[in-house]
Amino acid sequence: MGDSHVLLEAQPHLSNTIFRYQKGKHVMAEPNVLPLRASTGFDAGTREKILDVWNTDTARLKVNVRHRAEVVKIEKQDAGFALTMASGDTVLAEKVVLGIGVQGNPRKMGVPGEDLPNIQYQLDDPDEYKGETIVVIGAGDAAIENAVALARNNTVHIVNRKNEFSRAKDGNNSLILNAIEQGKVRCHYNSSPEVVEKLEADHASGKPMLLRLNSKEGAVDVPCDRIIARLGATPQRAFVESCGIQFPNQDPAAVPAVSPTYESNVPGLYIIGALAGYPLIKQAMNQGYEVVEFICGRPVAPADEPILREKFSAFSANPDVEAFLDVLNRRSPVLAAMNRLQLREFLLESRIFSPPIGETLYKEGDYGNSVFIIVSGEVGVQLDPADPAKLRTIKAGRIFGEMALISGRPRSAAVIAGKDCVLIEVPRRAMLKLISANDRARAYVDRVFTQRALERYLVPGAEDAQLKAIVDTAQLCQFKAKEAIYNPGDASEHIHLIRSGSVTLSARVGTRDVVLQYHAAGQYFGELDVIAGSSRSQTATAAIKTETIRLDAKPFLELLAQNPEMKATVQARFRDQIEQRLLMERDPERGARMHFLLGEGLGEATDALLIDEALCIRCDQCEKACAATHGNVSRLDREAGATFDNLHVPTSCRHCEHPHCMKDCPPDAIHRSPNGEVFIQNTCIGCGNCERNCPYGVIQMGVQSPEAPSLWRWLLFGKGPAPGSDIHDYPKGAIKKAVKCDMCGPREAGPACVQACPTGAAIRVGPEEFFEVLSRGGR
Repeated sequence: MGDSHVLLEAQPHLSNTIFRYQKGKHVMAEPNVLPLRASTGFDAGTREKILDVWNTDTARLKVNVRHRAEVVKIEKQDAGFALTMASGDTVLAEKVVLGIGVQGNPRKMGVPGEDLPNIQYQLDDPDEYKGETIVVIGAGDAAIENAVALARNNTVHIVNRKNEFSRAKDGNNSLILNAIEQGKVRCHYNSSPEVVEKLEADHASGKPMLLRLNSKEGAVDVPCDRIIARLGATPQRAFVESCGIQFPNQDPAAVPAVSPTYESNVPGLYIIGALAGYPLIKQAMNQGYEVVEFICGRPVAPADEPILREKFSAFSANPDVEAFLDVLNRRSPVLAAMNRLQLREFLLESRIFSPPIGETLYKEGDYGNSVFIIVSGEVGVQLDPADPAKLRTIKAGRIFGEMALISGRPRSAAVIAGKDCVLIEVPRRAMLKLISANDRARAYVDRVFTQRALERYLVPGAEDAQLKAIVDTAQLCQFKAKEAIYNPGDASEHIHLIRSGSVTLSARVGTRDVVLQYHAAGQYFGELDVIAGSSRSQTATAAIKTETIRLDAKPFLELLAQNPEMKATVQARFRDQIEQRLLMERDPERGARMHFLLGEGLGEATDALLIDEALCIRCDQCEKACAATHGNVSRLDREAGATFDNLHVPTSCRHCEHPHCMKDCPPDAIHRSPNGEVFIQNTCIGCGNCERNCPYGVIQMGVQSPEAPSLWRWLLFGKGPAPGSDIHDYPKGAIKKAVKCDMCGPREAGPACVQACPTGAAIRVGPEEFFEVLSRGGR
C-alpha cells in the first residue's frame, strides 16, 4: 500500500478463477500449516464469502484496479516494459508480476452461431435451470458433472466427439454411463457441432435455438433452450513465451523456471501462482506479497521459512534452510527431479524425522499412506518374520514403501530403522501428485518398484546388479477393464508385473471360458509359459483398469540359468500354480463364481462384504448393527447388489486398493488405516466428490441423527427421523457429510455386520481369499 502500482484485470470483476466456480462451492485455504501474509483476508469458505472479503479489502486498501484491461503483449524495453491492452492502450512499468494462472480463456465451439444468447461456457448453478432442453458439449469431467446435475430438472443431451468418455475420471465415467443407460441423459457419440441457428418464436419445437450436429450417421438437429460448452481453455503458454519467458520442455504440464524471488529468465518479469508451479490460492497470495516486498527493496524470507527450519531441526539445531535444500537436492533422485519452489512445497507436506535405531517403521501387512526417502543412514527390510535379524539394507538416497503406494496392497515386509537414520515421510497424496506430474520422478519410482517386486516375489535372493538386465527392459503398459493382455497361441516373450489393477488368467473348458487364476497388484503373471518354453496357453485379461510393467523373458531365463538355487525355487512355485490350475479346470463352477465376483468390482477390493444366501435368514441384523454403530445411519444395504449361486454382494464399501473416493477430496478427509479400512474424517465438507467418484454407489451424503428412528415419536409429535426415511431427507440448512462403511475401524470386536450375523452368512474377504471362499462354495 502506497507503492506505485496498477492491477490489470481482463474481466469486469476480480478473481476470475474463483468467480467462475459453481455457486456455493467450498474453497479450501491450504496448506493449513502455512501462515497468510497478504493484507487481505482468506479463510476456507464458500465462493461468495471469499469474493466478498476480497472485494471489500480491495476497496479498503485502495488497490489501483483497471477492469476489462486484457493484456495481449508485453515487450521488454530499456527502462522496463510496455504492456499493450486488447483495447490498444499501453501501460509502461518498471517491473511486471504475472499472476495469470494456467487455465487460459474458455475455448469456444468454433462454429457459426457460437455467440448466440443462451450459449455459455461455464455453469455456475445447475439448480438455476428447470424444464429446459439443454445440450452439454464436451466429454471431460466438467461436462459430465454439469450434464448429470442438470438432468435432475431438465432434458439433457451430451455431445461427445468420440465413442467413449476416455478423458473422464473413473467415477465420472460410471456416473455418465449410468445416466445414459437410465435415460436421464441422451448421448450423441461420434458427433461435433456444425452450426447453431436462432429459431423463430413460432417454430414447431418451441425452442429458441437449433444445434446441428455432424455425426457418424449424418446431420442431427437438436432444438434446445440452452447450450453449455465445456471444451477446456486456450492455454496461456503461447502468450507467456511471447513475453520471452522460457519453459524447460514441451510438456504441457511444464512450468517456467523462476528464482527464489520468483523472477523469470526475463529480468524484471516475475511469475507467481499456478504458472510458477504453485496452484494453491494461499501460496499465490503469499508469493504476491513477497515479490512486491522484494521489488520495493524490502526483502523478506518466504512464509514457509520458519516451518522448513523446524523440519530441518532433525539435522541441526540451527539449520540454514537454503543450504539444507541444496543437500536434499543432491541426496535423492526423487528430490533432484523438482525445482526449488516445488521442493519447498513437497517438504511442507512431508515429515522429516530421525527414528531411534531398531524402531519398526511399519509392519508386514500394514496398509501404507506414505513413502519414505532416506536422507542419511540406512534402514533394514525384514526378509523373514521368523528371523528378525535377517535384514536387507537400504542405503541413503533410496526410497522405500513405494510398492504399497503404487499397488494399493499391504506392505510386503517390515522395515526397521538403522544407524544414524534420517527420513522424509511423504504422504500418499503428495507422492502421487509428484509422480503424475513429473516424468523423471515417476520413472525412478517405477524402476525401484520393479526391482523390489522382482527380488521379493519372482527371483528372491537376487542382487541389484543381477536384476539390472531385467529391469532395463521394463515398459509400462496400460489396459482398459476387460481388455485382453495376451491370448492363447501368442508368443511367450514377456513377464508382466502388475503395477496397479488386477488380472485374471482363463482358459476354454468345454464351451465356456473359466477363470483359473487371479493376480492382484504387486504380483506377476506370464512366467509359467516362459519357463515352460511354450506359447501362451491361457487368456490374460485386465479385471479392472490395469497397468503392468512388461519385462523381457530372455534376461530372466539367463538369470535362472546362472543360479540353480533360484531356479529350483521358481520351479517349485511353478508346480504349485499348475496344481491350482488343474483344480480349477476340474471344477469349472468355481471359475464361474470367480468371474461373477470380479464382475462386481471385487478385483480391486481389499476387503469386501459377501453374504452366503444359503445361510442368510433375512433378519437384517447386519444392517441394524451397522446403523447402531454409525449414528443411526446404516452404511450397508443387504438387499441391494447382485447374486450368483449362493454368493451375494450387498451394497457396501469394498475398500478398493486405489480408492476412487480419495482421488478428488478437497480437504483430504479420506484416509486408509494400517488395518486397511478406508474411512472419512470429520473434516469432510460435504462437497459430494467422493459420492460421484465411487463406481459402486456405496457412498451417500447424509446428516447424522443423534437418535434412532421411532415410529410413535414421529407419528404423535412429528419429531426425529421417520422410520425408513432416506438419509437424503435432511432438514434444510443441515450440514451434509459423506458416509460409507469404515469396517467399524475403532471397534475392537471388528465389523459389526459380521459379528451380528446369527448364522455366519456375512463374511469379509480380500481377493487373496477368493479361492478359499470358492473352494467351500461361499461357506
